[in-house]
Amino acid sequence: MAIFLESLFNGLSIGAVLLIAALGLAIVFGLMGVINLAHGELIMLGAYATFVTQNLFKGFGEPWFDFYIIVALPVAFVVSGLTGLILEKGVIRYLYGRPLETLLATWGVSLILRQLVRSVNWVLMIAIGIFSLLFFGGMFLLKGRYPEKISNLITGTILTLSIALAAITGYFLQQNSPKRMTELWFGTRNVDVTAPAWLRGGIPIGGFQVPIARVFIIILTIVCILAIYWFLNKSSWGLRIRAVTQNRTMSACLGIPTEKVDALTFSIGSGLAGIAGCGISLLGSVGPNTGQNYIIDTFMVVVVGGVGNLLGTIIAALGIGILNYLIGSGILVIFLIDIAFLKPLVDILMFFASTSMAKVLVFALIIIFLQIKPAGIFPPKGRNAQL
Repeated sequence: MAIFLESLFNGLSIGAVLLIAALGLAIVFGLMGVINLAHGELIMLGAYATFVTQNLFKGFGEPWFDFYIIVALPVAFVVSGLTGLILEKGVIRYLYGRPLETLLATWGVSLILRQLVRSVNWVLMIAIGIFSLLFFGGMFLLKGRYPEKISNLITGTILTLSIALAAITGYFLQQNSPKRMTELWFGTRNVDVTAPAWLRGGIPIGGFQVPIARVFIIILTIVCILAIYWFLNKSSWGLRIRAVTQNRTMSACLGIPTEKVDALTFSIGSGLAGIAGCGISLLGSVGPNTGQNYIIDTFMVVVVGGVGNLLGTIIAALGIGILNYLIGSGILVIFLIDIAFLKPLVDILMFFASTSMAKVLVFALIIIFLQIKPAGIFPPKGRNAQL
């Protein structure tokens, strides 16, 4: 029984990690129909925001360091949320209803964000700041003042000049700035996030210990689920989001600002990815490829649960997490090895009794499940089924 309870908790904690990573994607992909391959990089940005917050709190001394995670959670939400807002306004907004183009564009954004983390320093940030000031300032002054053809020509000119001036400034600073200006912030190596003292160790239960960090992630996941449920079902903006999801044209006719709803929805989904990054950073080191370790699993969770269904996402995440652990750790083999007529099944499970091979078997089972129920555990109904 002790082995079973320990295995169940470990699988549950893996499911909680998957769920907190999939919550934001469930909103963006489920409600908006946007295939965002940069979702993993938004998780990565949340993890790096946690790392930076931790380093800032180290300067305040030991008593304050233990509370850095409380500040890191909203910081990670804001950093990833603002990045998602920029992504929605700059790229996604022009690609709604074109899933293939959205997939390719967000894949390109994911590559850019990973390389940005590897290369970012003060010189690069100054160059980006100069470009943003020139381009967006010029676009603000240009807005609505000229006919469309002239406006497009001026926009292209402003874009070219902004890139050129930013590149020249960056090159000059790179050649003439002191070392601290050109030193990489993060680089290509992974960085470590140290958990506060109150999140270290474990809670003894029976014959095993429950890691406190994983309990914290489970609690954080429950809080996020309750907050999202309340927002979507009890708040006025949640009502607007559900209305636009079901019928965009009618919602616009009724005065709902659909563009603002799109931006808010994408920002919230991206912010949740940042919170996921904050939680994931407590489990291991953080690197430019951190998000790629979760992007496939999170898409599987959303698809298996049923697109846009919060309850289905919860069940799918916990089910996939528990199944992954039970198969990968070989626990199922221990429970079934004494049953003679299940020997062929035991042999198969023994072959897949490793972390990587367990994922292969789980993916195969998911493919079989989707052949039976292609719309997931809870298929969309009504107008949502046609979106």
